[in-house]
Amino acid sequence: MTAQNQPLHVAFLIYNQVEVLDLNGPLDVFVKANVLKPNTYIPYLVSANKDLVHTESNTMQILPQYSFADCPKPDILVIPGANPDIVLAYLQNEQFQQTYTVWITEQHQQGALLFTVCTGSLLLSNTNLFDGLAITTHFLGLDTLQERCPKAHVQRGVRFVDQDQVLTTAGITAGIDGALHLVSKHLDPTISKTIQQLFEYPTL
Repeated sequence: MTAQNQPLHVAFLIYNQVEVLDLNGPLDVFVKANVLKPNTYIPYLVSANKDLVHTESNTMQILPQYSFADCPKPDILVIPGANPDIVLAYLQNEQFQQTYTVWITEQHQQGALLFTVCTGSLLLSNTNLFDGLAITTHFLGLDTLQERCPKAHVQRGVRFVDQDQVLTTAGITAGIDGALHLVSKHLDPTISKTIQQLFEYPTL
């Protein structure tokens, strides 16, 4: 993915009621990687449009840099989760399905690595993107994910599952683990380890 030393575009999908740590944990890993090795990643926030996005419980408002119509083509597409009730509501929301889910699917078909955090994997359970793959999610959503994705192999007791072009993580802070894993693959395990030390993040 780092062929020709070109920086990787990392799109962080945001939507109303997104979980803040699902988003900011992995985002900061890529930011720190750029401090240690400049111009490795180009992270940005993207949403269906450029309206303010309200995070979980309306505690914060975030303005995306890009909309689906004008964002750079992502090499990595990060999909944070939300409260399970919110996710299940989005799965029944036709507008969300025809905008967010369609766009996510198109980006993956065009080569973007899907990186879901927590219930972000459940958010894609209306699709066939996980068919035949090993995947995971927050421990409270494992049964639901397996029910909704019967052709996938839901993994329990893991922090993340790497299936080359699909990376899924367990709950919330596991998004940091997934991002550190990608940095190790793209750059060097020592850089990932340095970021972990900077975070004062425990070795698992």
